[in-house]
Amino acid sequence: MVKIIRRLTCVTLVAVLAACGSAPVGPGFYRVERGDTLSKVARANRTSVQSITRWNNLTDPNAIEVGQVLRVAPPAGSVTPAGSSAPARTSGAEPSDSSPSSSALVTPATSISLIWPTQGSVIRGFDGKSSKGIDIAGAPGTQIVAAAAGTVVYAGNGLRGYGNLLIVKHNADYLTAYAHNRALLVKEGQSITQGQPIAEMGDTDTNRVMLHFELRYKGSSIDPSRYLPAR
Repeated sequence: MVKIIRRLTCVTLVAVLAACGSAPVGPGFYRVERGDTLSKVARANRTSVQSITRWNNLTDPNAIEVGQVLRVAPPAGSVTPAGSSAPARTSGAEPSDSSPSSSALVTPATSISLIWPTQGSVIRGFDGKSSKGIDIAGAPGTQIVAAAAGTVVYAGNGLRGYGNLLIVKHNADYLTAYAHNRALLVKEGQSITQGQPIAEMGDTDTNRVMLHFELRYKGSSIDPSRYLPAR
């Protein structure tokens, strides 16, 4: 019974992490689905892998994620290579006037104002592959605060590798995750303010005391250090 509950919790958590990436996309864009590869997306939209890589500033064409939004048609004003001018497929969604620009896929158009969630040294940075966030080392019990105001959408330990985990949704686009905590000080559904204490640093499901901190935009992991103030 416990295993079933944990499995259901994990499914719920995955859904939460992807929730910011479920809105319809507009013409010229495509949302990555399970089983997609960049070459498959390119073929379906009658363009090339090189073009999609260039339009989206992808550093690794093999590292696309489910829920990620890709530009699959050239930006307005750019030159379209011969044979690739057909309208792009948009994964069955209705056109939307609020579709993101190509630059939004790298630097979101509507940003978020974050503060550091805790004190300590950054011992591991973001690479988008093996590290979906940053790791901050500290002493057991070090205070962890909300990087921005929002609502707690998950508080528990149902996801292997994250220990005691908090996920905070800030708006329709952004959420943050706080992993490996010793103690959780807030509950699911609770509204919190920026700087409010939400957890104590620990080493649950890891081999040292630290905070693993993630920032997600429309369901995709992005580098939190680009949105944190210098210190």
